[in-house]
Amino acid sequence: MDTRIDVYPTHEIAGLKARAGRPLPFGATLVPGGVNFSIFSRHATACALVLFRKGEPTPFAELPFPPEFRIGDVFCVTVFDLEVEEIEYGYRMDGPFDPARGHRFDPTKILSDPYARLLSGRNQWGVEPDWAAPYPHRARIAFDDFDWQGDRPVGTPLADLVIYELHVRSFTQHPSAGVRNPGTYAGLAEKIPYLKELGVNCVELMPVFEFDEFENSRIAPGTGERLLNYWGYSTVGFFAPKAGLAATGQFGMQMDEFKTLVRQLHEAGIEVMLDVVFNHTAEGNEHGPYVSFRGIDNQTYYILTPEGYYYNFSGCGNTLNCNNPVVRAFVLDCLRYWAAEYHIDGFRFDLASILGRDAFGAPLANPPLLESLAYDPILSKCKLVAEAWDAGGLYQVGSFPAYGRWAEWNGKFRDDVRQFLKGDSGMAGAISTRMQGSPDLYGWNGRGPTASINFITCHDGFTLYDSFAYNGKHNEANGEHNNDGGNDNHSWNCGWEGESTDPEVNALRRRQIKNAAAMLLLAHGVPLLLAGDELGRTQYGNNNNYCHDTDLSWIDWSARAANADLFRFFSRMIAFRRAHPVLRPLHHLTGRISPTSGLPEISFHGTASWYADFSPGSRVFAYLLDGTQARDGQAPDNTLYIAFNMHWDALGFALPAPPSGSRWHVFANTGATAPDDVFDPGSEPILSAQDHILVGARSVVILVAR
Repeated sequence: MDTRIDVYPTHEIAGLKARAGRPLPFGATLVPGGVNFSIFSRHATACALVLFRKGEPTPFAELPFPPEFRIGDVFCVTVFDLEVEEIEYGYRMDGPFDPARGHRFDPTKILSDPYARLLSGRNQWGVEPDWAAPYPHRARIAFDDFDWQGDRPVGTPLADLVIYELHVRSFTQHPSAGVRNPGTYAGLAEKIPYLKELGVNCVELMPVFEFDEFENSRIAPGTGERLLNYWGYSTVGFFAPKAGLAATGQFGMQMDEFKTLVRQLHEAGIEVMLDVVFNHTAEGNEHGPYVSFRGIDNQTYYILTPEGYYYNFSGCGNTLNCNNPVVRAFVLDCLRYWAAEYHIDGFRFDLASILGRDAFGAPLANPPLLESLAYDPILSKCKLVAEAWDAGGLYQVGSFPAYGRWAEWNGKFRDDVRQFLKGDSGMAGAISTRMQGSPDLYGWNGRGPTASINFITCHDGFTLYDSFAYNGKHNEANGEHNNDGGNDNHSWNCGWEGESTDPEVNALRRRQIKNAAAMLLLAHGVPLLLAGDELGRTQYGNNNNYCHDTDLSWIDWSARAANADLFRFFSRMIAFRRAHPVLRPLHHLTGRISPTSGLPEISFHGTASWYADFSPGSRVFAYLLDGTQARDGQAPDNTLYIAFNMHWDALGFALPAPPSGSRWHVFANTGATAPDDVFDPGSEPILSAQDHILVGARSVVILVAR
């Protein structure tokens, strides 16, 4: 039986025909003859819908909600005969201004709809706004009428992902990118052939929810550069794609442009994961602007101190009250929308430990929001990845409430691998654990290696090149006297701080980049690469590049020619990982003996075969992965031998015998010069001596038994 929808008005308000609306769904929804507007506020005493014609500074109508248009804590109205594509809308909320009790209502402010699927006001990147505008982030009515042409999420198993983190603007803004629409979703789509050539099968996009790049903008002392909120980790509109990252944003077509990008990536077999920020908003602390939540219902949406100030577990001024049922429902509605309407394959949650705090900031044993996300039927096929810490000191790597669904950015993998690569002593045992998918973190609770998102670099910190070119951060260009950014970088400049003309220093740096790539792509778990590392990208020692819209952030594509050997090494390492399921187990390996080869599925070695050296002074580690036994539904594989030598001298390694009937072949040797440093999987040359190999100083060797 069809549900009857009333389409006739019962009221006239501010010259417009209206009737009592429906409370769900929240936001602005097209209905026969009009638009249904619905917004929640528990503590507001009155609400008015404010309507603008597109781009005009003053509203053409304000519609106070009659008392009978409020159902529970929801104001809802259907307004008829609107020119939908020409309308921008917002709300005025009246209520107590009593900060000590958590209320900050101000009816002079026009507030954006938290559920708005389209925002205007920042339609073109970098166009300075009218600072006196009374309503800068304007909600618009969206049409979800995109033709997906049969597209659906890719569905690549988590164990098979190679994630590539990128910033949409940085990826193609440099003139060398050679795209028609630099710095946009459309520009990124033009680079899909490059992504396929590299071999990655998942892009993790830094924030694309609507944000204001001019938030806290300022002029850098000394350079005159305007510093921006470039990364976008400060959300204005959670349901709206960033217009300034769209070539068509000035025409209000950012939704279609972003959906086209997703569809084209899916056609190429590449998943799309979004970096989402639900831990705080762009409204800042008590001195921040009114955008939406603060003026709609401050006490509901934010975690507040007993005095009414904002708890700052995010380091950005405020903290969303995510385990309040209303806020929890908002987060769920948002992610469901992106999964359903944008076909998003997964989400990485910034400072996700905040999502497990209660209304007083205390960590919850069983956070309702995390459980709801894990078991949500619409999100059931989406990957969920947590940055398992926050700025308030809560560190949950290995203990994040997972509910059988959540994976984590493994910060311990990053730190241990960096220390081992720079030659710190006593790291061999830790590296053994990290290369096995961190069973110390994910083995005791049954989560397995795929719970570990392994990374050495990400947007936050040094690039891979800079990790081997700088001992300390150089963030002076940020205008914060080099006080911002982390100090625990575990980096090593290879003997010279910054750019060098010494061929030995530069050769060592290239070798270290290849060593890092090899370790990342060999490790059990899920690898995450930072865009540009495969091209030797540098930020000249800046490890907190959040504010720069310059070539300090942009990828210089001319580096591909200069660093062709790096790209070649990365792409072949990715292909090698894909070719060998023994590198992608679903469960942590044990010492179980294969009846086929007589070898344990994993065994540890040093310069002497079958004798690993985990002593405090050791800088070497080798291991053998037996591929002859099928596991986790995967076909049998080759047996691999991998040796790491982070000593400053070349060392001889005695080799274990390969399985009967096979011989060792060399896939990679970072101590060799290109093109002999790496080969195409399946075409590896045979090793001349089968019982030993010399592994160069600070080098990695990978052998395949065939």
